[in-house]
This record gives sequence, C-alpha cells and structure tokens, in this order.
Amino acid sequence: MRILLSNDDGYFAPGLVALAEALSSIADIVVVAPERDRSGASNSLTLDRPLSLHKSHNGYYYVNGTPTDCVHLAVTGMLDTLPDMVISGINNGANMGDDTIYSGTLAAATEGFLLGIPSLAVSLANVSDENFSTAAFVTVDIVNRFRKNNFHEPILLNINVPDISYNNLQGIAVTRLGRRHKAEPVIKSESPRGDIVYWVGAAGAVQDASENTDFHAIQQNRVSITPLQIDLTQYNQLEMVKQWLK
Repeated sequence: MRILLSNDDGYFAPGLVALAEALSSIADIVVVAPERDRSGASNSLTLDRPLSLHKSHNGYYYVNGTPTDCVHLAVTGMLDTLPDMVISGINNGANMGDDTIYSGTLAAATEGFLLGIPSLAVSLANVSDENFSTAAFVTVDIVNRFRKNNFHEPILLNINVPDISYNNLQGIAVTRLGRRHKAEPVIKSESPRGDIVYWVGAAGAVQDASENTDFHAIQQNRVSITPLQIDLTQYNQLEMVKQWLK
C-alpha cells in the first residue's frame, strides 16, 4: 500500500514525524509537506509563482507552498503512480465544526479526495502535545480497516483524537460537525515602528456540542470520525432563488 502524507504545520512538525514512523511499518510512505507552518491556509493554491520541491535530510519532501499545493504537486506531477491513500496530519490542535473551513490539514486531505483518492485528515485535540502517538495508533488502525474493507468510492474522513493515552480512549464515534459561536474580535496593537496592526482573534466558543457532534465525542474521550463532502449547494434554497428571480 502506498500512502502520501502531508500536513499544514510544516515538514518538521512532530505530529507528522509520529504519523510517518507509525505508518511506515504497514505501508510505503512518501511525505510531501509545506516548508513552514501554513495553518489556516484552507484550500488555497499558489498561482502567482512557481513552486519548488526539495528533499530534507530525513527523506521528507517539502514545498514552498500551501498544503493543497503539496498534494496537488505530488499527485499530478511528482509521483509515478497514484497513492492508495492521502493522509494529512497529525495536526497540532483540533479541527472540528467550523474550523474545517479554514483548516490547512483538512485542505490537504480534501485535495486528495478531489483527485479521486481516499483521504484522511487527522488532528490531535490537544492541550499538551504529549499524545501524538495516540493519534498515530488510531490512524494505523483505520488504515488497516481500510485495507481489509475498502470503500467503493472516494471518501474524505475528518478524524479528531482526544489528547489522552491510547489505553484511555473510550472508543470511536461517527459524528457530524458541530458549530462554534462567531470568532473573538481581532486584537489591535502597535508594531515597533508605530504602525497599527491586527491579530486575528481566538476561535469562538462551542455553540453546538450536542450528541453525535465531533465536539461531544472529544468531550467523552472518544475518537471523532466525520465523513465530509465538498458540494456547497444549498439545495433547499434552489426553488426559492428561482422564484425570487422571476
């Protein structure tokens, strides 16, 4: 089995290293990741300049672009054969609810999905950074399940893992996305040169963590797995807009 790994925290990130080491025992691994942290890059492609591909001392490839660039470059130009799966992560922090819109971790997996490859986005809903191994073990288990019982269509799974030891996990829940309140206001400050600058504020508090949501699963120390789709069409408004345009 051939797996393409990427992330949004950069090719040097400990979550990526933990995932690559765990998966290398069951699959052939190729790592193509951003050269620096590109968290929040979402699904952006770099179209205003060429991309460069380099190989690190540890065998990982890195690109001067976004997570989406990395997967797109690897699948459409670098690799001789298509990977059997694309896995993005392990992200340093959760990607749940509305976070998925902005997530570079999810964007890398989404690009694989759009290219017809089963794809996983894996995140550690962390407080400490101490349990990347838990998320890595969970991912290995899911990949083994995939090998034994493959899906018959491309699939995109968003996986969030509690920041606890593997033995303390309370199982796996198949979930839907929860919701957050709107983000906190931007933070206004002054640069050393006297310019007014703004920092994007923290994510909002959780609004919908009801049963069957990803937020609820993490609160219960369960792994959350959410199947995602890309179609943004608001189907229940199609007729309304047609009538509005008459």
